[in-house]
Amino acid sequence: MKTKYGFKLFTIQEFENYIKNIKVGRTVLYIQQHHTYSPNYDLCNDINQLELQKGMKNHHVNTNGWSDIGQHFSTFPDGSIATGRSIENSPACIYANNSNALCIENVGNFDAGNDVMTRLQKETIVKMTALLCAKFNIPVSSDRIVYHHWFNLASGERNNGAGGNKSCPGTAFFGGNKVADCESNFLPLVQNAKNQIPTPTPISILEYRIITANKLNVRLLPSYTSEKALDRDAIPLGSVLRIFEEKNGWYKISSSSSHWIAGRHTEKVTRATVIADTLNIRNGSGSNFSIVGSLAKGTEIFITEEKNGWCKIGLQTKWVKDTFVTKT
Repeated sequence: MKTKYGFKLFTIQEFENYIKNIKVGRTVLYIQQHHTYSPNYDLCNDINQLELQKGMKNHHVNTNGWSDIGQHFSTFPDGSIATGRSIENSPACIYANNSNALCIENVGNFDAGNDVMTRLQKETIVKMTALLCAKFNIPVSSDRIVYHHWFNLASGERNNGAGGNKSCPGTAFFGGNKVADCESNFLPLVQNAKNQIPTPTPISILEYRIITANKLNVRLLPSYTSEKALDRDAIPLGSVLRIFEEKNGWYKISSSSSHWIAGRHTEKVTRATVIADTLNIRNGSGSNFSIVGSLAKGTEIFITEEKNGWCKIGLQTKWVKDTFVTKT
């Protein structure tokens, strides 16, 4: 492993050990696949991965005005993997679809006629996607493993590439960037790789809660006088956490470690799934309010409030009709 500029660079074997042991509070439901377009293969060599990662961060922060690099991980032609922003933070990669997602940027221009993906990078993308699915209990499906190309750039609506979309992760990414290409060429490879990863014993989740403080420290015991957990970051506003135990107003957020958060800085949320083909999001709890986006069938949401047959999503002013979602 190599560390530089605040990033870590792994082989796929090192990444496997890293992802198995890292503690993550935020609930992760989706994996996004992207390509960088620029930098492309012409700019890559065997020793400059973290320089390229630093350059992407500088562009995202200084040009785009983001708080950090957009992606959680980047893969490179030699099969190496660089860390990006903290997994505890949502990515800045697909407009209106970043909550509860992890973003993978695959370095290269994988539109047809440009970079031909190396065998090593292909193997890494498949294996790391499988490892992330195993880590976060994500089904290997096109509802959960998504391509940027499937979402309209202006609205964030999932239209599967029907118009107003980028080509990302590339028209030649594992045989194409369409949903059918993903289901035929990419997902079977991921499923086969996931089948070879030992499956942990399922753990019962008590409930889900959303963070209402700007940052919430994780402590080793259910008390404000307890030491902070040093092996995980404070958890940011809006993160949805799995709760495994409650004790005196404190919530245990790890199934394997004594990691606790203060309940006073959280609210209980209800997990639900969209059952309409397309579900409009409005900026108020009624059909007279403006449409500010939409959700595709199968999208997972977390409900923070219910009023007059409408459900509020997260902490923002976004509402959907309750008859078009089913609670899980």
